[in-house]
Amino acid sequence: MVNYKVKVHTACLHQAATLNNVYIQLVGTNGESKFQLINAIKVATFSGAHSKVWISSKASLGELVLIKLQKYHLVVNDSWYASHAEVTSPEGRAYCFPIYSWISDADIHSFRAGEALRISDDVPLGLHNRQQEIKERNEEFRWKVYLKGIPHCLEADKPQDIPDRFQFNATKSTEFLLTAASGLVEINLKGYANCTDNWANLEAISKVFHNKTTPISEYVSKNWKDDGFFGQQYLNGINPILIRQCKSLPDNFPVTDAMVGSILQGSLCQEMKKGNIFLCDYKRLDGIETNTINKVKQFLMAPLVLLHKTSDDELKPIAIQLKQVPAEDNPIFLPTDSEYDWLLAKIFVRGADFNEHQLNVHLLRSHLLAEVFAVSLLLHFPMVHPLYKLLIPHTRYTMQINVLARKLLISKDGFFPQFVASGGEGMLEILRRSAASITYSSLCLPDDICQRGMETLPNYFYRDDGLKLWGIINRFVEQILKYYYKNDTEVEQDTELQAWITDIYEHGFLSRESSGIPQRFSRVDEVIKFVTMVIFTCSGQHAAVNSGQYDYDAWLPNAPMSLQRPPPTKKGTSSEKQMLETLPNIGSTVNGMAVVWLLSKQSSDFLALGSYPEKHFTQETPGILIREFQAELAKLSESIQKRNRCLHLPYPYMDPAVVENSVAI
Repeated sequence: MVNYKVKVHTACLHQAATLNNVYIQLVGTNGESKFQLINAIKVATFSGAHSKVWISSKASLGELVLIKLQKYHLVVNDSWYASHAEVTSPEGRAYCFPIYSWISDADIHSFRAGEALRISDDVPLGLHNRQQEIKERNEEFRWKVYLKGIPHCLEADKPQDIPDRFQFNATKSTEFLLTAASGLVEINLKGYANCTDNWANLEAISKVFHNKTTPISEYVSKNWKDDGFFGQQYLNGINPILIRQCKSLPDNFPVTDAMVGSILQGSLCQEMKKGNIFLCDYKRLDGIETNTINKVKQFLMAPLVLLHKTSDDELKPIAIQLKQVPAEDNPIFLPTDSEYDWLLAKIFVRGADFNEHQLNVHLLRSHLLAEVFAVSLLLHFPMVHPLYKLLIPHTRYTMQINVLARKLLISKDGFFPQFVASGGEGMLEILRRSAASITYSSLCLPDDICQRGMETLPNYFYRDDGLKLWGIINRFVEQILKYYYKNDTEVEQDTELQAWITDIYEHGFLSRESSGIPQRFSRVDEVIKFVTMVIFTCSGQHAAVNSGQYDYDAWLPNAPMSLQRPPPTKKGTSSEKQMLETLPNIGSTVNGMAVVWLLSKQSSDFLALGSYPEKHFTQETPGILIREFQAELAKLSESIQKRNRCLHLPYPYMDPAVVENSVAI
């Protein structure tokens, strides 16, 4: 007779414990034990506690491959969240079995030992278990076409449709619902929510705005008219990926030296040759059908903006054309125009940027792609695979937050159709156009920076912090993957890995060869780059385009979600009255403030990039690499915070200390 010492741990989560009986079975290469009752009622009724049990067997079970857990209820059935199990064999070998799952039913659930194994490394019993796990996952998770032409999503209409272990925990659910329900109350705006009046003056907006501010939002409200701040937002605001160096003017943007020569104090051609001219083109918005709000047709332009790097390294707009096609009624606005001509032109640009940012840069390129990565991971990698262990922390809450986004933001009754210029069919068309334009290189920050010609422009903190963060993630991924994949042949032969990338190519990028997304992997370095992109997209990139939404969008004139009057078609006709009549009405404004407040509010169970409270990797080497990764992130965080203390307008969004591990808000 031989004895195995077993400890089963309940997670330190609210309502994680169970009053039900739990049974465990050990399964090894030489046999299996009988199911035995864990003393659950004595110990595991408390979150964070563990239950001990000795399991006897007539002979050694050999190398332990998995454990099986089964939960029975006598009177009341409750859910139990087990974190992991520890088993010590009669020979003294210690095993750890990661669980990290809610168990709600009376089914038998199997969990593998913690050593990460590719499919070619596994034993026959393990291979059978992998097949069963993937089969069960394919029954739980299915693809759905939410809108033809955009990445597919999880088949789930409400959070309850998502398997328990991938839903918000109790703390997150409570906080999210309270914040969503009380958003207007929390920023003291409830009395304004249904008001359809226009703003009488900017001071009235300021009084409402000051109910809830941040240091950056206050800076925005004071400097939104300034040309230097307008240009700076393209570098360090919440849409830092649109701007690109301009070597030659687009044919549809006929800016001349006569227009800007006095501003540049030289030739436009010369400044382009020096690399000092930059372009922002909102062509994706051209011809979009706009929304009707409170029976008023809204307006959304597709501007072209030309910017100049000055001798003191400021980036300033020098020309704005609000429509794509040059025409007599489509003037090119200049800083030398009248105050309200120029200010209104910039307001229409900022309105276009709100729609471009929210739908393309934020929703599509971070949220929807992160969901593709998460669902594909669960469909094709068993828990024992090294890539499951590496990537699962970066999927936390993503599926549920996206289900809520589809329900609360872009559904027929959501925020966009109610308050945003592109709401309705226009919103869907922008998503389709944006999805068709995504390329692999644009998702890989070093490639994207190079392709946009943005390598040397000063004070581009998104680039500077992002490249450092990309490098840290890339080195970590490289070390982890090279530990498990010794050569390219092992990559080619990993059928689970190949199924994963094929699924992403088909369901995330709709089999578009023009996207440049790999259809299969042939080399280790290809996998390293792709996995780096996945982690960066789900963490740093999402933080860069999400976390500052309240900072930059709460002050309405800087980010109007919709505009009620058409742009001026002739110079010299604009006024303050016209500007106020063009801005969104009071109700739209305050509802917009409440939404960006919700989308920017950090949860109390926030997990920063590099946090791994769930120990999926149990081998020594990955553990060392994780600690080195965390140390590099801490060093970068310290350097960013040191720099920000010297800036009049800090850039905190890529600081690893405030970058969430996943798309969780």
